[in-house]
Formats: sequence, structure tokens, C-alpha cells
Amino acid sequence: MTVGPARADRVFITGASSGIGAALAREYAARGASLGLLARRRTVLEELQASLPHPGRHRIYAVDVTDREAVAGAAADFIAANGGADIVIACAGISHGTLTERPGDLPVFDAVFATNVGATISTFAPFIAGMKARQGPRRLVGIGSVAGIRGMRGAGAYCASKAAVHSYCESLRLELRASGIKVVTIAPGYIDTPMTRNNRFPMPFLMPVERFAAQAADVIARGASYRVLPWQMGVVAKLLRLLPNALFDLAFSRAPTKHRIDEPRGQA
Repeated sequence: MTVGPARADRVFITGASSGIGAALAREYAARGASLGLLARRRTVLEELQASLPHPGRHRIYAVDVTDREAVAGAAADFIAANGGADIVIACAGISHGTLTERPGDLPVFDAVFATNVGATISTFAPFIAGMKARQGPRRLVGIGSVAGIRGMRGAGAYCASKAAVHSYCESLRLELRASGIKVVTIAPGYIDTPMTRNNRFPMPFLMPVERFAAQAADVIARGASYRVLPWQMGVVAKLLRLLPNALFDLAFSRAPTKHRIDEPRGQA
């Protein structure tokens, strides 16, 4: 059953041009929210805005999420236009295969951390003071990943960045507990998006992105502290976390890896 937000929320979403971010935009627009949609590609954002109910209610920001000042400017504009924000979702993320031994991959590590971790912090920061100053439901939402539960071969940048998102959101949750602001961490499993379609390994419990968005919005409305979606991957994640290192290493040391940026698609 769909719970829905407690009211017509004001929702700010980064990474809104595709995948999970765009699906969340469609879900919240259908629930009557006023949206701030941030991503780099203006044309795609304009197309998304035009496709939503009441397009004039939503604002778009063609901004690189790693540009901290530009993100702060977008946040200030959204707050001024809407009188604040009720839900802020740091959804922007990138994923590339990485190998520490390859010098060419070191800038990729930097880019993944800047987008997945640094931008999450930069997204939340401009909204906290205003959220503290009022009452009512207030949510800061970090999009992590089951990849942040344990490190996987060839995915050091992505796994470590998502583990950092989980830990950062946990710290922030404690810091803001007395204020009444709920910090929600959602760890997607395999969700059918352009990002996961590049994977070259089996993806158990693959979930349609629109179903994910509906369930994620319900989790956010309830103010849950942490949730893995779909729930089946939550069970898998707990089992992986409990698996002794020796067994984990034996099982996954030869697992297929993510594509690296300079790697032809046919290579393993």
C-alpha cells in the first residue's frame, strides 16, 4: 500500500535527469509535490519537467553536482521560491570499475568520491539551518547502495564511496536527532537503470525503477533510518556482512568486475 507524504511536499532532488533520480521526480510529482530538479543536462531536465504534472510548479537547475557553490545557489533559489524544503534527496551518483594499481584509474577514484560522497554533503548543507528553524516532517535522504555493505573486486571506488555515504548519513542522523529532522539512508540493490544495464554479471532481484521510487517515497514518508530495497537484497546484504572474511574472499575473489572507463566492453 502506498503511504504517500504527509502533505504536498517541497522536494529537492539531485541526479534528477535519469535513473533513480528521474523516477523519484515522477513519483513525487504524481503525489502533488513541488520539485527542484538538479542535474548537468539542461535539455533532459527540461524534457522531464515538461512531462510532469503541473510543470510550472517545478524548478530545474542545470548544475554540476560537484560544484559546491553552484549547488548552494540552486538550493537558495529553491528555498526562496518555495519558502523552504521538506525533503532533500542526494541522488546523484556515478559508478566505474577501478583498479588501484592502474595510474589512470586514480582520477576516476577522485571523481566517484566527489560525486557520490562530497556532493551528498554539499546537497544537504544549505538546507539544514532552514529545516531546523521550523516544525513538521523534514527529511534528508542519502542514496547509498548494497555495494556499500562489502567491498567487491574491481569496484573499490564505488563500494567505498557508498560505504562512506552510509556512515556519513548515520553521523548526520545522530547530529540532527534533537532537531526532529529525519536522516534516511536508502540502499538500492539492483535497480533497472542505465547505470546497471552496463553490468556484465547476474543481478538478482532486479527491480523496476518506478517500483523502487514508489517504495522509496513510502520509506521516506515514514522517516525510516535505513532501508535496503528491494527487501530481498536486504537479506542478502545481512548475510554477506555476517560471512567470515575467509569465506567471503573465497566466494568473490574471482567475481566479474565492473567496466573500467578505458576498457573495451568485451574485456573482463
